[in-house]
Amino acid sequence: MDAVRELIAAIPLPLQAASAVVGALFIGSKLLSLASFVLNVFLLSGTNLRQYGKKGTWAVVTGASDGLGKEFATQLASKGFNLVLVSRTQSKLDDLAAALKTKFAGLETKVLAMDFAKNDDADYARLSALIDGLDIGVLINNVGQSHSIPVSFLQTASDELENIVTINCLGTLKTTKVVLPSLVARKKGLVLTMGSFGGWMPTPYLATYSGSKAFLQHWNSSLAAEVKPSGVDTYLVLSYLVVSAMSKVRRSSMLIPKPDAFVRAALTKIGSGSGWQSFASTYTPFWSHALLQLVVESTIGVGHSIGIWYNLKMHKDIRTRALRKAARDAKKN
Repeated sequence: MDAVRELIAAIPLPLQAASAVVGALFIGSKLLSLASFVLNVFLLSGTNLRQYGKKGTWAVVTGASDGLGKEFATQLASKGFNLVLVSRTQSKLDDLAAALKTKFAGLETKVLAMDFAKNDDADYARLSALIDGLDIGVLINNVGQSHSIPVSFLQTASDELENIVTINCLGTLKTTKVVLPSLVARKKGLVLTMGSFGGWMPTPYLATYSGSKAFLQHWNSSLAAEVKPSGVDTYLVLSYLVVSAMSKVRRSSMLIPKPDAFVRAALTKIGSGSGWQSFASTYTPFWSHALLQLVVESTIGVGHSIGIWYNLKMHKDIRTRALRKAARDAKKN
């Protein structure tokens, strides 16, 4: 102990003072970040949706016919937004539009069947024509695709690789390019783009999907800074697993919510990531996902080899189980 005191005494007083200030600032920033986390995740609501448009304003939802997209459409309709529903299958879109009109009196809908994997400019031209003249206030970039099962990059089928990048990246960018000018023109609007923990942390055996979602993270934060002066808010909605066809998870748990619970959080916690998220214009709406994110970022950190190793092991195991199940099913048939 005496040696420690002597060592400290040997340090010039100005340097001791500077070190104390730096330490206090570091600890203070961590405490402020933790306080922001608790307030935003557990206590405060996000930006009210009504800020982006009165009742009757239109919302565009991609990937609208199933899963999270269907739930976003339903909950937006319940809040008085008219809907432009975009997805691949015409019959599903027609059924959803009819069901929502029955449930919500006065609701107006428009539907567009397009296969984002085809990257057909004619489809985006049809989307542009469909929304022409509408008072668009909200865009939900929900369309996306993952791997059918976890797979190494070298074993990934070429068509699957291309579809993931085309749908997740080009589909999101080109849809936003069509819709965003309407939001900028009215000087008020919201763009929500679905992110993923697979893009937040590198995920072996989902490498192409992981890369596509990481791309959207950087694109979103960049875009948000560009359009913020125009009155448009753009956010990446960061999510761990949710019960859905894409995740192939059928049972909910504390860490894996059902679509209705997740979307409810996403629409009530808009912009709630300020003060604690690593990336600007990003928020993690579901509380258990946010808590998991905080634990990882406060311990090993995102991108650490331990986290990547764990993801590799987990997805190898998932692949093994999926292949065994497929083999059993093949024998039965």
